[in-house]
Amino acid sequence: MKIAVCIKRVPDQDVRFKIAVGGKSVDETGLKFDMSDFDGYAVEVAIQLTEKAAAGEVTVVSVGPDAVQETLRKALSMGAHRAVQLKLDTPVHDGAAIAAALAAELQDGGYDLVLTGRMAVDTQNRSVGAHLAERLGRPYIGAISKLEVDGGTVKARRELEGAYELVECALPAVLSIDEGIARARYPSLKGIMAAKKKPMDVRPAQIGAQHYVLDLLALPPERAAGRIIGEGPGAVPELVRLLKEEAKVL
Repeated sequence: MKIAVCIKRVPDQDVRFKIAVGGKSVDETGLKFDMSDFDGYAVEVAIQLTEKAAAGEVTVVSVGPDAVQETLRKALSMGAHRAVQLKLDTPVHDGAAIAAALAAELQDGGYDLVLTGRMAVDTQNRSVGAHLAERLGRPYIGAISKLEVDGGTVKARRELEGAYELVECALPAVLSIDEGIARARYPSLKGIMAAKKKPMDVRPAQIGAQHYVLDLLALPPERAAGRIIGEGPGAVPELVRLLKEEAKVL
């Protein structure tokens, strides 16, 4: 089985962000970057499928500047077989435009499966997988929590609020992977050393037309300091008044 996994380099989410000069990007000074969590699940799923079959190849693909090579190398150290960087130095926020670049790379690759994460944890736009499936002309199942590939058929489970649904489609297909399906493995020392010798191709990204453009980033305003209005039952009338007249939540 030949599988492609689309991954993204994202900043660590457990930090306080700053907006860069110009207001259109995050200040990367001092930030740590890694593979988006959901993309890590997708890489793990792809590797497990080839391990189970004792055959196949996993190719990881990422759009971005040369810094994404570190993220691609991590996927290679996990067990992916080869990597492709679609070089793009200017950030693009339009999921359809990014999908166009991925489709241009993947359409003639003979892939049985193309996997993405359910969403990138930084932008959370959740649209690249669906756009990619449309451009490749393949069936699409999103937010998969369980997956089985049986011959030429994909059987997937999607979690719903208070329920779930089972979906089937034929290969080749595009799938987006949700949490719960697999935990990304930690690269071993052997895997890290082997990754240095695995092939990584670098090609210019063929970005599509951009219909969605980021105009401005802004941090949410600081919250006002809290107030203590009293203690015990006697404070309740004043609390209710403030909730009605100032907070306007009642």
